[in-house]
Amino acid sequence: MSAPEPVFDAVVHAPQRLQICAMLARGGEIEFGVLREGLDVTDATLSKHLRTLTEAGYVELRRVQRARGQARTWVQLTPSGTRALHGHFAFLRSIAPE
Repeated sequence: MSAPEPVFDAVVHAPQRLQICAMLARGGEIEFGVLREGLDVTDATLSKHLRTLTEAGYVELRRVQRARGQARTWVQLTPSGTRALHGHFAFLRSIAPE
């Protein structure tokens, strides 16, 4: 895999969205509650950031209906999200002092 092009990404750059993307970059899906606890934010705050990432095409949400009407939401980084995150990391490295 070639090195990503350094590109500043305002969507990824917001601290909590950067944390979300970094957590998801480890691979697979993460359940909404696990993300919420890992970031120590409210449901509303996490939902707002996930909406922004979803609208950018960086994450996908999958809702699973459970018994008794409860639903769980799973979140996964898309290939576009992975490229954006890696490009943003490359940008940050390019401006960091050595």
